[in-house]
Amino acid sequence: MAEGMPQEEIKRLCDVHVQVFKASLDKQARPELQAGHPVHTFLAENRALEVEAETVRRLLEALEAGALAPEQAAVIAASVERLASIERHYLRKENQLFPALEKRGIVGPPQVMWAIHDEVRALLKEVRAALRERDGVRLAQKGPALCQTVVDMIYKEDNILYPMSLSILEEPDWVAIAEGERELGYALIAPPAPFRPAPAAPLAAPAAANPLLAGMLPLDTGLLSLEQVNLMLRSLPVDLSFVDENDEVRYYSEGPERIFPRSPGVIGRKVQNCHPPKSVATVNRILQAFRSGEESVAEFWITLGGRFLHIRYFALRDPKGRYRGCLEVSQDLTPLRALEGERRLLSWDEASEKERQA
Repeated sequence: MAEGMPQEEIKRLCDVHVQVFKASLDKQARPELQAGHPVHTFLAENRALEVEAETVRRLLEALEAGALAPEQAAVIAASVERLASIERHYLRKENQLFPALEKRGIVGPPQVMWAIHDEVRALLKEVRAALRERDGVRLAQKGPALCQTVVDMIYKEDNILYPMSLSILEEPDWVAIAEGERELGYALIAPPAPFRPAPAAPLAAPAAANPLLAGMLPLDTGLLSLEQVNLMLRSLPVDLSFVDENDEVRYYSEGPERIFPRSPGVIGRKVQNCHPPKSVATVNRILQAFRSGEESVAEFWITLGGRFLHIRYFALRDPKGRYRGCLEVSQDLTPLRALEGERRLLSWDEASEKERQA
């Protein structure tokens, strides 16, 4: 890939590559892993997914050509849906394992594997459609291809991806991967025990000494600079205003298409003083319900100047449940409400095609 070979070409030759090295891959020693280690979990899922893929394959072999009877379709569909839980397996690879490898410079294999994940997803969509329509001919074409692609990917994971990952990633990487897994879920297995590695030796230098962390804000799910946070907030297609626990305005976003006017003079002002007198009672009712914990969301929608506006208020609470303020989110939904049909191409490409046809 570094020399310019397209990803699709590498994907096409992937199975050839595996066959060339299969004899040596099969001789690899299997690591002993603690329950809860992400690779231990991936491997356990693979064993269950192999069984389900084989079940689907056997059900398809028993079919005769032509339309499916409703009871046949129901039995196969149930097994296919169990196999479809592979989506959670793939999501954990894509969102937890692949980012860790990319940080170590391993970019090509994740990209190629992700392309095969999408191939499995496309085949699942085809198989589900064939089952809904009870189309035995299409099912006989797409079903075996789905099972074989799943099984082939399992072999590549077991014998290439996981051994490579274990040789490259270190214990802190695996801890971080394990911490994010439960949110994404598991495929055909119960949630594993928490991963509890041996206590690590103290670091030679504190984290603050790391130049990569200098000037960065350690957020719950990443590190961002103040500049990056400001750019993100300014670019959101919504207006944001934040009022702290003392009912004082602390922030508003300054986007290119602000809905309601704001100026720096509101910063530090009591939010009640930012509304007309007739609205203050409603403002106080919302804040009191948020502060007491009785409510967490309030929303309104209005038509103003020909625009359909959606306005929501969210109570913000810290991990201990203490009220820390209110976030107002306003959005002009007029363009979204007008959408119809589908757009599957970039609008830039559509414009170029229209110009070419003209």
